Amino acid sequence: MGETAQASGGCHCGAIRYTMPTKVAHHALCHCADCRRHAGAPAVAWALAPVDAVAIAGEAQVYASSEHGRRHFCGTCGTGLFYINDAIFPGMIDVQSATLDDPDAIALGAQIQLADRIGWMGHLDDVPGFERYPPMG
Repeated sequence: MGETAQASGGCHCGAIRYTMPTKVAHHALCHCADCRRHAGAPAVAWALAPVDAVAIAGEAQVYASSEHGRRHFCGTCGTGLFYINDAIFPGMIDVQSATLDDPDAIALGAQIQLADRIGWMGHLDDVPGFERYPPMG
């Protein structure tokens, strides 16, 4: 039997590193208000894997964001990394997939919580795009 493909990632400052399987239960872009507020971003991508399949080096801080939800982040640089909620995902850990060294290592499978999506997020193809910062002036 072959080994399961792995992906690695970590926080912005490098204090926390992790490896996880590239085969996950689901990989979704979440538009819920809780994820947006916690990340300060219009959406957060999550890859759900068994907690015992994710190896973490370094010590994350934990924030109880709801009765059962626990958000893990780097206490040094503030990068959000993991979410655990044993009430809805027993034995699983959600990994913020944008923190992977190669975020394309796991294909996105869905968008969720569209009821909370910011209006302009549904029309991004209508907005001008630039490979880098646009010219000033």
